[in-house]
Amino acid sequence: MGNLAPLRQPQVLGPAPGQPLVAFDFDGTLTVRDSFTDFLRWRVGAVGYLFGMARLTPAALSYLRTKDRGAIKAAAVAEFLDGVDRKTLKGLAETYAEQAWSRLMRPDALACWNDWGAKGAHRVIVTASPEITVAPFARRLGAEALLGTRLVFDHDDRITGAFAGENCRGCEKVTRLKAAYGDDVRLTAAYGDTSGDTEMLAIADRPGFQVFTGRPG
Repeated sequence: MGNLAPLRQPQVLGPAPGQPLVAFDFDGTLTVRDSFTDFLRWRVGAVGYLFGMARLTPAALSYLRTKDRGAIKAAAVAEFLDGVDRKTLKGLAETYAEQAWSRLMRPDALACWNDWGAKGAHRVIVTASPEITVAPFARRLGAEALLGTRLVFDHDDRITGAFAGENCRGCEKVTRLKAAYGDDVRLTAAYGDTSGDTEMLAIADRPGFQVFTGRPG
């Protein structure tokens, strides 16, 4: 695998004093399905995805024993993206976001997102999906920040299949929020749809669990 390039912690500009801080999960909350799985299927096609999933059977069996979502996601990254360079992946993510937006995004979630924006909130997406694949959606939404799972690239700027840090789920979401906004971070509101959002919702004054049900028209 070779030597890995130094990892850099992205800097997040926090909210101004008194500015609402609102966190949104991405997959299943702002979207109707898991965007990373959909992205992988889109990239390799239905047949390629089927064969790739077959090769992931050992990882799937391991998941049944360990319930380690990070491990099975890392296995999927290694299977479908190993060796892809950063520039290519960014381009694929941009194209995917453009093509998938209208069939992925929940209209009621977007309305809530925009309403918080109109109130001047600092809106952060906190997701278990890779930051690099969610970034085009975050830019289109006008997000003030994005915290997600970070992929490792080697010195040739190619994906290794490893994560830089933990899978951004559960307690890790709060860890990442504290790293970005301080140990005493408190959210004005937070929205999520699975048990992986429980800890994030617990530090919100207005927790919203599975409140969005809209589907693209």
